[in-house]
Amino acid sequence: MQAMKRFHFVALLLLAASSAFPQIRVIAFGAHPDDCDLGAGGFAAKMAQLGHKVKFVSLTNGDAGHQSMGGGALAKRRRLEAQESGRRLGIEYEVLDNHDGELLPTLEVRLQIIRRIRQWNADVVISPRSNDYHPDHRNTGLAVQDAAYMVVVPNVASDTPPLRKNPLFLHFQDRFQRPQPFRPDIAISIDDVLEKKIDALDAHESQFYEWLPWVSGELEKVPAGKVERKAWLRSQRSRTLSPAVRAALTKFYGPEAAAKVQQAEAFEVSEYGTQPDEATLRRLFPMVPQK
Repeated sequence: MQAMKRFHFVALLLLAASSAFPQIRVIAFGAHPDDCDLGAGGFAAKMAQLGHKVKFVSLTNGDAGHQSMGGGALAKRRRLEAQESGRRLGIEYEVLDNHDGELLPTLEVRLQIIRRIRQWNADVVISPRSNDYHPDHRNTGLAVQDAAYMVVVPNVASDTPPLRKNPLFLHFQDRFQRPQPFRPDIAISIDDVLEKKIDALDAHESQFYEWLPWVSGELEKVPAGKVERKAWLRSQRSRTLSPAVRAALTKFYGPEAAAKVQQAEAFEVSEYGTQPDEATLRRLFPMVPQK
């Protein structure tokens, strides 16, 4: 009897907690099956740990991104790598069957995005900005931008019920300066989940240990052993935080805590979705201190 009472008490506490802190639903779009991991792998890991729902979507199947493989065999390999990455992060991961290197912001691609945002009932949508070195990245940014308002329009993609409220649209951090540099509207510490993010990147073996080192002329630097190459990957993917990202961390964590952060992920608010105040950003990023 006492055990049953304790069970009901715990159940009531969990119900109260879920009512007070509703589940946040995040969907991120990348051009290739490792893009979202790079830009938001730490954020995804932290959200999953807190009980929120995250989905990564690759708009292409990655069938061109390798020096010696290609076509269906590479697409299958990269889809399996993405699924393993999602498993390691504790999130969902979908890879669409558009060709790598050929992505355009067409109506068909826009409708694919609109349907997935609606099906996920997203509160937050993340994508690249539309200025980038890779045409697939640029066109992913454009396609998501074109979908932003349309997710609430009932007569567009009418086979999927529209959202009643436009989500918050964000951009991954990038290094590009023209026509304007990335502006970090919010930044989060990922120090406590850095190893989980590196584990997710490690799942994309075809990219981080083969294709990207080959295309940069550094394939011979990749260690042979699994432990050694993961350490090498960690060193390759650690970055010095910019003054702008430091300022965003200070705003959301306070000076003392922000000064201790070693690795972070930052995001820029798009003009095309919900325009949040600071309280809304803190609510949608529940890992930062709440005021």
